[in-house]
Amino acid sequence: MMKRKNRKFQRKTTGSLNKLSLFQKSDNKFSKKCPLSIKNAPIIDYKNVSLLKKYVSDNGKIISSKITSVSYNKQRKLTREIKRAKILGLI
Repeated sequence: MMKRKNRKFQRKTTGSLNKLSLFQKSDNKFSKKCPLSIKNAPIIDYKNVSLLKKYVSDNGKIISSKITSVSYNKQRKLTREIKRAKILGLI
């Protein structure tokens, strides 16, 4: 009989999740600051496609604020602008 490996503590490494790994929170107790609320942060606009693409997965879904550590108000603005850009065909 073959032994099964204990898979509870093994991490899966897949190439398709590279974009998510940029935003994953560390195991520290302190949460990261919002990257869109800091000084000299980029303006959230439907025309700023390069910024919006960072917050959209390969499948076209908007990445959660739990992963990206974006504040609630900025996440709402991001969502609105991503949807506008999708409707206009920019993304």
